[in-house]
Amino acid sequence: MSDKLPEQNTSGDMPLVAHLTELRSRLLRIIVIWLLIFAGLFYFANDLYTFISEPLRVYLPEGTSMIATDVASPFLTPFKLALISALFLAMPFVLHQIWGFIAPGLYKHEKRIALPLLASSIILFYAGMAFAYYAVFPLVFGFFTSVAPEGVTVMTDINSYLDFVMTLFLAFGLAFEIPVATVLLVLAGVVDVAKLKQIRPYVVIGCFVIGMLLTPPDVISQTMLAVPMWLLYEVGILFAGMLKPVNREQAESQDDSPGA
Repeated sequence: MSDKLPEQNTSGDMPLVAHLTELRSRLLRIIVIWLLIFAGLFYFANDLYTFISEPLRVYLPEGTSMIATDVASPFLTPFKLALISALFLAMPFVLHQIWGFIAPGLYKHEKRIALPLLASSIILFYAGMAFAYYAVFPLVFGFFTSVAPEGVTVMTDINSYLDFVMTLFLAFGLAFEIPVATVLLVLAGVVDVAKLKQIRPYVVIGCFVIGMLLTPPDVISQTMLAVPMWLLYEVGILFAGMLKPVNREQAESQDDSPGA
């Protein structure tokens, strides 16, 4: 029997109260950092909304503008945007705290895999949001404003617009996590690369179904979510093909060896 397993068992036998205390401590840190970032962003809340609404405002007819239909919307909508933006910016710290909580229970080979995947997930999530803002929004809003019936003036409510773009940000951010999810499934031995290639036609159909469910009912946004999802699936297969599924028993024995 190795010397490392008893140490892990000792750590694993830590009282439940101690685990809950640590979890509470890390959650409090996350909340504090989130609120600190929010405090810094709140002063620029209106500027943030100006930036986030730019893709729509450039397509509004001359002489029109966005509107606020609720009395409190001029204050609450930028407030909500600053709060959500602060959470997005705090995401690396949030994931770092999650990593710090689960890392003691992982073996060395699991840590070596988890760290690059955590970093990749952050980068890909931000990349998905950037793709939505710079590539999808101009096409979608250009299409919506161009098909307005004769006599209808396009003036979008600021709160409805924020809900709309945040939904797309989340959809594209999560969609860009597909390579990470694919690699994890292969490393965990749930599926292999050959199986992923075999089910490719079903995945393509599934991408368009998900695009239909997560985006507005127009072909442009649905396609611009579905196609990247499919391409990212192919990227995941490519990287997964470079790796081998983890044989847990073998990896644990290597971690337990004196030279490990």
